[in-house]
Amino acid sequence: MPVAPEDRLPANLKPLKPDRFGYEQARHLLWRAGFGGTPEQINTLASWGPQRAVDYIVDFDQIEYPSPQPDAFDPDIMRPLTPEEQRDLRLARQRQDEETVARFRLREQQAEREDRLQIRKVQQWWLTRMIESPRPLEEKLTLFWHGHFATSYRTIENSYHMYAQNQLFRAHAAGNFGDLLFQIIRDPAMLAYLDNDESRRDRPNENLARELMELFSLGVGNYDEHDIKEGARALTGYSFEDDVFVFNQNNHDAGGKTILGKSGTLDGDGFVTAILESRACSRFICTKLYRFFVRDVPLDWRSIPRESRDVIADMADAMLGARYDLKPVLKRLFLSEHFHHEQVVNEKIKSPVDLIVGAVRSLHTPVRDLGILVDALDLMGQDILFPPSVKGWDGGRSWINTSTLFVRQNILAFLLTGKKPVGYDALADQQVFESDKLLTWLGETDPSAARDPARVIDFLLRLTLGASPPEVRETLETFVADHNGALGRDMLTAILLIITAMPEYQLC
Repeated sequence: MPVAPEDRLPANLKPLKPDRFGYEQARHLLWRAGFGGTPEQINTLASWGPQRAVDYIVDFDQIEYPSPQPDAFDPDIMRPLTPEEQRDLRLARQRQDEETVARFRLREQQAEREDRLQIRKVQQWWLTRMIESPRPLEEKLTLFWHGHFATSYRTIENSYHMYAQNQLFRAHAAGNFGDLLFQIIRDPAMLAYLDNDESRRDRPNENLARELMELFSLGVGNYDEHDIKEGARALTGYSFEDDVFVFNQNNHDAGGKTILGKSGTLDGDGFVTAILESRACSRFICTKLYRFFVRDVPLDWRSIPRESRDVIADMADAMLGARYDLKPVLKRLFLSEHFHHEQVVNEKIKSPVDLIVGAVRSLHTPVRDLGILVDALDLMGQDILFPPSVKGWDGGRSWINTSTLFVRQNILAFLLTGKKPVGYDALADQQVFESDKLLTWLGETDPSAARDPARVIDFLLRLTLGASPPEVRETLETFVADHNGALGRDMLTAILLIITAMPEYQLC
């Protein structure tokens, strides 16, 4: 049976008509451009209409929220030895002074232990920020860039460098992609992760040059091996000392190069400029943004469905027109009929971060034990600051398997009830989840509605699932009726336990 024209997924960025922007669209916007919203937040955005709602979400820098202080974490735990200390260690080894050598080794081991504790604190700090920030798109984009420019603590073993990189992503979250690309080739965490800190003109390391094009800006097929070799030469001498980028002129290959058709004595900035002048760059970045915010399409351009491909092409044109500024692109996307189409809404599998942060933000559960939440992210496959490879996380269906689904249900039950997952002490978290507060908005608009099981269930289903399927509603109504029809705090929590265990809750 052919699909009616009005039911087809639009193949462009045509704006959604204002009269079609309501509760469901506002909820969808809050989930995709953030981590969900409370009933009050959803209804506020719905009342504003699409333009004001999207401007509010994207222009988040207009919302006051304190930036992390530079001294939030200790930058000196993993500081390198001073020249004097290096000399003392070298002399101790030459003299076979085992006591002095052992003292240096003990200091190194202690620093490594302290640093492992600090990276755990950085993880918990970032998770808290995602939960609490009134600028959710800022943190969502920070998460996007972390997955895009994937760097792992497991490789670089420097918590402050990971924190500084996280701050770099936040500073450029919805800014200019070109500016971020110029900064990433100067980022100590990235330079260490891809071994560019040891790249010299007599033996250039190709890792950063290759990934800069393949994974970070152009995609496979839009460069060749010659570009990699020439790009590696351009990046020689790009290194760091302690926490600061340094350009070592003596290690840099200053000879002529040709990269992506651009010739000259190109350095790292010349390399990045050549990348940004390639049409493939805007298309590749917009494909990644589309996959993150809209649909889990393949990265291979030819394998992407036509409707999505056309929208990505429109996004790429908008990005070029804005000289790589992200805000105009994101606004057009979030305002489009395509973004709000039924084939897009509630069709994306929540990442582990979306699941945990979204549950806390949208349901107002207690945050509970941050250590347990970070552990759960790891068990569900998204250990923040520890991506599995330079490719980041695959996302999509890879988030769900028998093991991760079990953890997902357990961690949601922990947030709702305080009952800790297996493996932790049996003492439950005593913070009370005031589930009845979810009904505040419903009661304010219609006091009788908050006492009507059918309307309460419909309200909770629309909040959690974005829809109120009749068969699910009937099952829950029967459940409430079998328990005397009372709608106290315990009953509301029980209803939410049932809903969050449904497959539909894994989607947004």
